[in-house]
Amino acid sequence: MRVEHIYRYPVKGFSAEALEEVTLTPGQCLPHDRSFALAQADSGFDAAAPVWMRKTNFACLMANARLARLHTAYDPKTGEWAIRPHEGQPLVANIRTPAGRAMVEDYLTQFLGEEARGQLRFVEAPGYNFTDIPQKSVSIISLASLHALERAAGMRLDAIRFRANIYVSGGKEWGDFDLMGQEIQLGGARLKVWKRIVRCPATEVNPETAERDAKPPRVLREHFGHADLGVQAEVLEGGRVAVGDALEALVAG
Repeated sequence: MRVEHIYRYPVKGFSAEALEEVTLTPGQCLPHDRSFALAQADSGFDAAAPVWMRKTNFACLMANARLARLHTAYDPKTGEWAIRPHEGQPLVANIRTPAGRAMVEDYLTQFLGEEARGQLRFVEAPGYNFTDIPQKSVSIISLASLHALERAAGMRLDAIRFRANIYVSGGKEWGDFDLMGQEIQLGGARLKVWKRIVRCPATEVNPETAERDAKPPRVLREHFGHADLGVQAEVLEGGRVAVGDALEALVAG
């Protein structure tokens, strides 16, 4: 299998950002992946003592499909985060500053309206990632499996619906599930595949139109007997991973 796409998602629930290469670190997520989030006012998230919380405590596509109407981009060098809606005024704010975060909070609270349960809070906690699982992992999807799902659904499904970090081509349909419990070589990094990814209603949202125009979890269950697409892998040995690199299973011993 070969790496076709690499993505990070700096702010939970917002735009994917494509990368040509990335350097993985043992026991960590991709750099700048889900490093920030917009916490709902009633979430109780404490950045000084962070504990993992379910996605519905934050602005997220599962509950807030309209977020897909926003195109966002983060510059880790400057700290600037740009928000550009399909319609209306854009915003560029430095999210390293209290003033910039306050601007983002006001903008997105107004944008979400009643879906914002009070004033949203832009949150970050050093060393913490706002992922859908407590463990730090890299998510990998086989495009062969995605194409099998597309055939069953009778429609094209933008890969970004599934918000994975690494998309790979080649191999057989659902072949990534055969890697469960195995170590893999991904470019210059070594990882261990440890979990299949159960899909949620966030995948119903078209990332271009923000409409709920498909039901991948239901199609997966009806046609394949499960609701899974992709796997989670823990980084054991860090290294560079680039588009075009191979993914290979490592033989024990």
